[in-house]
Amino acid sequence: MTTIPSPGPSPGRRGRWLAALPPIALLSGCNMVVMHPAGDVAIQQRNLILIATGLMLLVIVPVMVLTVLFAVRYRHSNTEATYSPDWDHSTQLELVIWAIPLFIIVLLGAVTWTSTHLLDPYRPVGRIAPGRAVPKGLQPLEIDVVALDWKWLFIYPRLGIATVNELAAPVDVPIRFRITSTTVMNSFFIPALAGQIYAMPGMETKLHAVVNTPGVYAGQASNYNGAGFSDMRFKFHALPQRDFDRWAALVRAGTTPLDRARYLALERPSEKVPVQRYAAVAPGLYPAILNMCAKPGQTCMSDMMAADRQADSHGAQLGASGNPDAGNGQRKPEGALFKEGSEKGSSPHWSQERKPVPPPGTQTRQPNRNRDFTMLTPGAPHAPLAIHTQTDAAPADRA
Repeated sequence: MTTIPSPGPSPGRRGRWLAALPPIALLSGCNMVVMHPAGDVAIQQRNLILIATGLMLLVIVPVMVLTVLFAVRYRHSNTEATYSPDWDHSTQLELVIWAIPLFIIVLLGAVTWTSTHLLDPYRPVGRIAPGRAVPKGLQPLEIDVVALDWKWLFIYPRLGIATVNELAAPVDVPIRFRITSTTVMNSFFIPALAGQIYAMPGMETKLHAVVNTPGVYAGQASNYNGAGFSDMRFKFHALPQRDFDRWAALVRAGTTPLDRARYLALERPSEKVPVQRYAAVAPGLYPAILNMCAKPGQTCMSDMMAADRQADSHGAQLGASGNPDAGNGQRKPEGALFKEGSEKGSSPHWSQERKPVPPPGTQTRQPNRNRDFTMLTPGAPHAPLAIHTQTDAAPADRA
């Protein structure tokens, strides 16, 4: 009798395993920067993620384990398992089922509520690192961030310099970002430094952070904004104070200023823009970008809002009705919400176009869009308004 040896792994199976090796090897080089940040704010955010995940796992893991345990213990073939068809309630089990999740929810809510306020991006950092308060007299580094299509503009107002797609800051120095956009909503994100914050045209958001470890970190736009989104990236250089001062001096030693004309050229959509440095910045450039009036002849949003605050929709000057604020250059707001109690009811109020008022008790045919509406018709000045309820037409009228 001839013994046939068992076949080994088929070439197809071996090939599938070999094909899976390169992706597995690539995963070994992943850099989970969110879990290995370089700044105190990002570290606190990382810790919050870990705490929240751990608290949720206190429920998820037991449920998964008990699911498998119950399936194995009470399987059909296990005749030794306790069979209790009339069991319907257990005070101890109900207490465990409801008390533990409730405790976790309360604890998770308290942790996230306090952390959300402590890590508010608008709140200045209160420390450089755990156990290290911000030194007295240390001024934060101010950086104005502008999201363009498709590059990042960074303006250092106190240093009088600007860069494109390159950001630098000294370690252990608080950073205060003012962030805006020019065309569409975007998101400014340096994972190693802090969480993302949105940039919107005509609006300003803020972000406070600090970096503790020197190095070069990736920054990006994390909100899709068009064709050049994938290349809208930059490098963030965390430098010791001496190296940062040297970098700033190198930028100031250049010959190219960022005036209005160069900014308007830079504002045009472009992709894969290389690093650019500007030795000087036109005065008031960032406020003009924020107020959407960088181009000559444009009216700034701040000016339009100031004008709106000085006048109402009718242009009536204060003092015409004895307002106590008369003569201070402001205007009296008009409308039903701003009227005094004695003034209400003195103006016509209509729910449809003006038509002759039918005699009380009569029915008239009305357009379909106005049926079953209540029409308020004014009487004499300061007289109560007559209310007539419109109904559908009479059967004879329909005929």
